[in-house]
This record gives sequence, structure tokens and C-alpha cells, in this order.
Amino acid sequence: MRDFSWNVFAMTGDVDAYLLYSHIRQLDEPMELELEEHETLEQTVE
Repeated sequence: MRDFSWNVFAMTGDVDAYLLYSHIRQLDEPMELELEEHETLEQTVE
């Protein structure tokens, strides 16, 4: 969904599409940080 909203914004310049992209990105960030922390812990254990 994030890529779709970015592509719509890039093609049309629609502000609402950018706001949707930005909102989705903010929702995804905590999950991405959690995955990075998990990967770092796995590497430390090995």
C-alpha cells in the first residue's frame, strides 16, 4: 500500500496520496525497528 500511494503521489502530485504514504510509513516504522533489533540479537547469539 505504501508503494501504491507513493506512485500515485509521484504521478499526480496529489497531496492526499502523499499524506496516506506518510501515515503508512509512520505505522510501519516501529515494526521495521523491531525486526532490525531481532536480527541484531540473532547475530549476537551466533
